[in-house]
Amino acid sequence: MRSEPRPATSEMQPAPEERAELLASNEAQELRSRWNKIQTGFVDEPRRSVKDADALVAETIDRLSETFTQTRAKMEREWDRGDSVSTEDLRMALRRYRSFFTRLLAM
Repeated sequence: MRSEPRPATSEMQPAPEERAELLASNEAQELRSRWNKIQTGFVDEPRRSVKDADALVAETIDRLSETFTQTRAKMEREWDRGDSVSTEDLRMALRRYRSFFTRLLAM
């Protein structure tokens, strides 16, 4: 049985941007804790639990949007320096954008 050629090892490894958590671990834990409380409260107050879940999801989306906006702005500052940017700098910027794009699609 023939095997397919494997990509180079460096391409198989996810870039740091792909491995990085979307939120700080303490922030993610606090959101999970709030979710657990909402879920537990469903038995006694289902309508309130759904309302609280909606608010938590909206808050989480806003926070993730902030995170991605900050990351994108940082990446743009790294390459948008006029004519003083080398091709290698641009190649690395494109790799970071690819990793960023992959994270966006993974959500």
